[in-house]
Amino acid sequence: MRADELRALQNPLKEQYRREPERAVVTLRAAARLDETAVSCHVDTGRAMVEAGLHPATGGTGQLACSGDLLLQALVACAGVTLRAVATALGIPIRGGEVRAEGELDFRGTLGVSKEVPVGFRAIRLDFALDTEAGEEQLASLLKLTERYCVVLQTLRTPPEVSVGCNHGR
Repeated sequence: MRADELRALQNPLKEQYRREPERAVVTLRAAARLDETAVSCHVDTGRAMVEAGLHPATGGTGQLACSGDLLLQALVACAGVTLRAVATALGIPIRGGEVRAEGELDFRGTLGVSKEVPVGFRAIRLDFALDTEAGEEQLASLLKLTERYCVVLQTLRTPPEVSVGCNHGR
């Protein structure tokens, strides 16, 4: 996609959101169906069904998707799409490349072994390996804007208010 094609797609949306800011607010949804017997659930991604289960460090077999892996996959997907959009808008040619994320967890928190150890990632690293002729200044601008506009990265950095509820039928 060329920069003018991307602008043609996004400019009408930007103009609409300036006129009607309430139209820019979209609710995304996700759902999972609990397995009846196993410690797993089935996540509908909208494209495929993914079965999520325990990580091997918590007793899983490693044959099911781990939610931590899914989080990192969401990060690289968002960062990759954002980088591509920013590169297109700036006219920075990217022939290809790879987006990688890795995160460290201390499973003592998840398993309740130590109350002093937090549950969740203690560090996440995001890295881009790009096939491009772009100069250092262009790459710095590309990374800065990718960080700024990557929804998943910004959500991790500035967590939103999260509420938890439960409805039950009898």
